[in-house]
Amino acid sequence: MKKIVVTLFLICTMAGVSMAQPRAIGARLGGNVEFSYQHSLAAGSWMMDLTVGATNYWNKWGAIGVTAMFDKVWGIGASNWNWYVGPGFGVGYNYGPYWKENGYWPFSLYVGGQIGIEYQFSIPLNISLDWRPMWNFAGSGSGYGFAGYLTGVALGLRYRF
Repeated sequence: MKKIVVTLFLICTMAGVSMAQPRAIGARLGGNVEFSYQHSLAAGSWMMDLTVGATNYWNKWGAIGVTAMFDKVWGIGASNWNWYVGPGFGVGYNYGPYWKENGYWPFSLYVGGQIGIEYQFSIPLNISLDWRPMWNFAGSGSGYGFAGYLTGVALGLRYRF
């Protein structure tokens, strides 16, 4: 399973690095903290958003994971506002004692989507607000552990380069 997670992450990373600019790096902050890397695809109309993060709810429901979202981006008028929507997937590893005590499989696989809005400041900074619903089809039960980590509303702060 670790090989699958690493392989998926490398494929997404290589696909993103091979495309043209712009790029952004920063954090996605919601119920958890995620490191975020965005890369423009297809002449800027699509954006790939790779996130890596961890959660440690009360030292009981610990989980780490990787998500890859592929968002279609539209400008809102002639302003610095954009909105985006797209599909994605995620993989996670649940390491907290709750999962072991209750006999859950430690890995989770998710599919879902993301919808959000962003503002690009005149300085190289983006701020965004998005919602990311995900469906767990393998691993711990839905509504538990990594489902809480991957699903939800988050504020993104990213530096563009």
